[in-house]
Amino acid sequence: MTTTIKVTGMTCQHCVRAVREALAAVPGVTAALVDLDGGTARVEGEAAAADLIHAVVDAGYQADLVAAG
Repeated sequence: MTTTIKVTGMTCQHCVRAVREALAAVPGVTAALVDLDGGTARVEGEAAAADLIHAVVDAGYQADLVAAG
């Protein structure tokens, strides 16, 4: 399953790394690709969208679900 999340507040590669690591730590995530220019994160795996959004928010950024499935 692929979940796409809109991430607001990223300004640099350090932000990208922080979001990627936060997403990767969620149980069920097999891969997380974060795009600074597009402000999105694509997550592969079986993690719930709510858990992914919570992880991004806990890392200090805003997140909204774009698509899941």
